[in-house]
Amino acid sequence: MKAFFRQFFGFILRFFESGDEPYSYKPLNRKILIVVGVLFNAIWIFTAYLYAGKGSYDFLLPVAVFFIVGLVCLVVGLLGNDRAVAKIWGNR
Repeated sequence: MKAFFRQFFGFILRFFESGDEPYSYKPLNRKILIVVGVLFNAIWIFTAYLYAGKGSYDFLLPVAVFFIVGLVCLVVGLLGNDRAVAKIWGNR
């Protein structure tokens, strides 16, 4: 199942897993990334719920941004390798 999702989200993972420079990975970084992804997904769901029936579509840009950031965080946190997680944190 993981292999299917890695292939499905390959366009995201390829960007973060590419490169051959040295990286510094800590297991806590992956856990924090997953928590941040869950929080961003909660924000976009809550925002969409609050403003969906108002008749205005001004809320769609923030909802789309929170959705994309949450999706990338969860995909890299759950499916990405150590290099992808370190690349999100900036290879420090």
